Amino acid sequence: MMRQAGRSLPEYMKLKEGYKFTELVQDPNLAAEVTLQPIRRFGYDAAVIFSDILVISEAMGAKYELLDKGGVEVDFALNSKADVDRLNPKHVLDHIGYTPEAIKVTRKELGDKRAIIGFAGSPWTLASFMVEGGSSRENLRSRAALHDEPKLFFTLLDKITEATIVYVKAQIEAGADVIQIFDSQGGTLAPNLFWRYSGLWIQKIIDAIGGKVPTIVFARNVHHNWKQVVQTGGNVLGIDWSIDLREVANTLPADVGVQGNLDPALLMAQPEPAAAEAARICETMRGRNGFIFNLGHGVPPEADIATIQAVADTVQGFE
Repeated sequence: MMRQAGRSLPEYMKLKEGYKFTELVQDPNLAAEVTLQPIRRFGYDAAVIFSDILVISEAMGAKYELLDKGGVEVDFALNSKADVDRLNPKHVLDHIGYTPEAIKVTRKELGDKRAIIGFAGSPWTLASFMVEGGSSRENLRSRAALHDEPKLFFTLLDKITEATIVYVKAQIEAGADVIQIFDSQGGTLAPNLFWRYSGLWIQKIIDAIGGKVPTIVFARNVHHNWKQVVQTGGNVLGIDWSIDLREVANTLPADVGVQGNLDPALLMAQPEPAAAEAARICETMRGRNGFIFNLGHGVPPEADIATIQAVADTVQGFE
């Protein structure tokens, strides 16, 4: 299983020619088709439903667009209490019911042969996108805002959390076997602020799921906060590529699984070094009950198909 595995495939590129990214996400049949493309080609154990974390922003009234140059742009950056007040977390599925519908279509195609992974962004990650007005490497505006207007920021996080709970429950009802929460911006928070502004809100979502399905929490660059990531209640932690996977696994409770952590850049390299590193990771994790091989982040659009295939073959053939 690799997140965004389909976006480097020729069949995806061909399909994409006639549609904007958001049109693919919002059409259940097209989203299911994109979800299934990497499963057909590589035979992964699980399918990650094709969607985007910013659909929650859209559901609350702040539309977004994927930029040709990369990254995303939100219709309006949150600059005031009035901006936050006009975000409406009610009636979420009236706006983004297409993702649960895509899960139903995917399940019909897959049967019970593969797991389906639904997902959502963490409230902090979504809040940072919305305050910044789109992609940001450092999240300077949002990091300043949480100090200047902590109560307002909590209101924003609360609204996002409310909408996300409805959304992930609908995905589970539609047939998702797992829910993954992506806190890709978690590492931009100072370690002493991680729980208050990110971990706590992820915990609220997982508590609301109530153990109906397993949960995976991917919190990028949170290397000083692993105990707090465990505290969210996630059954599995996704580990990025910038830290030793076994080292992290050894610090975690035995009943918490780990997922990761091949450097995504290796998929742009030749097949041989990528396959060798995949084998090394698998060997390093030998004997660790609860290990899911994956990348340490999403698949780059420039990934080489032969390299992806070599990694898949290596992992699937590992003994």
